[in-house]
Amino acid sequence: MSLIPSEGSGGKTRLTDLAQQAGVSTATVSRVLNGKVGVASETRQAVLAALDVLGYERPEKLRNRSAGLIGLIVPELTNPVFPAFAQTIESMLSQRGYTPLLCTQSPGGTTEDEYIEMLLDHSIDGIIFVSGLHADTQASRARYDRLLARGIPLVFINGYADDIEAPFVSADDTAAMELSVRHLVSLGHQKIGLATGPDRFITARRKLEGFQDAVQRHLGIEDASPHVATSLFTVEGGQAAGGDLIDSGHTAIVCGSDLMALGVVRAAHQRRLTVPYNLSVVGYDDSPLIAFTDPPLTTVRQPVSAMCHAAISALVALLNGGSAPRSELLFHPELIVRNSTGASPDMRIHAAQRTS
Repeated sequence: MSLIPSEGSGGKTRLTDLAQQAGVSTATVSRVLNGKVGVASETRQAVLAALDVLGYERPEKLRNRSAGLIGLIVPELTNPVFPAFAQTIESMLSQRGYTPLLCTQSPGGTTEDEYIEMLLDHSIDGIIFVSGLHADTQASRARYDRLLARGIPLVFINGYADDIEAPFVSADDTAAMELSVRHLVSLGHQKIGLATGPDRFITARRKLEGFQDAVQRHLGIEDASPHVATSLFTVEGGQAAGGDLIDSGHTAIVCGSDLMALGVVRAAHQRRLTVPYNLSVVGYDDSPLIAFTDPPLTTVRQPVSAMCHAAISALVALLNGGSAPRSELLFHPELIVRNSTGASPDMRIHAAQRTS
């Protein structure tokens, strides 16, 4: 069989190349390329992915007709966790035959409401919102009520609002704070701070509540407010909030996002402090490439793939005329321990005294 290489691919590939890339036999590759039945969907997708990776156009017979247009609205792409959500959702929708339309926002650019109107003009079949205005307690819910009244299936990721009659998928922010604080306490830290975003956002509010519960449980702190600094979910916001917490004597800081954590590290360096020797830092998201920071960041990983799978399953059920839970699916995060957390100064002093 002959394949047409994409520009710059350097010639025709062999079935063995595709088989090796996809991890299947050449006979299986041939069946997929010829559109034969009897091939598992996962195997077929692996062969199609191999075609894409090797830079070849798909044969005409393998180009599926779209099952419908799905809007995907994300707040912005500067935070690497949002591209991770977008890429995963787009891939999963494409595998199911749907055409995703990605809408990304930026300060001063197209708003969520403007994107909604554009999607309606394109006769959209459904919309997935990631950390949108639904997560802002000060924003109106009327925009979503109007969409639901028109019968458009909606699914929301992160930022649960109980007055919107639609499926929600969220990471468990309370569990994330428990994991972070418990880890830092195990390292001997007694003065732990929280750097997070404005509490009008559901995700920030839940992190704050989870932090309060965790420090009360593990450290006996009844009022956590002196240990909390709020700012923007950005590097600059983390730098400002982290600076305040460092200056008030905290030896460890839990952050509302990986970007904020990077800002806290920057604030520490400005004060000639070393992470983690002088200050331990925990991020949130486990964004792509965050393992390659200096030092590699200890962080709480959002289960992006599982969350996206649940969101798309709910949306497809609605698109097919079925039902999906009008409630929130909470996904438990995972603490990823790297090199930005270490023993507290007090623990190191006690260890040195014991060995002297």
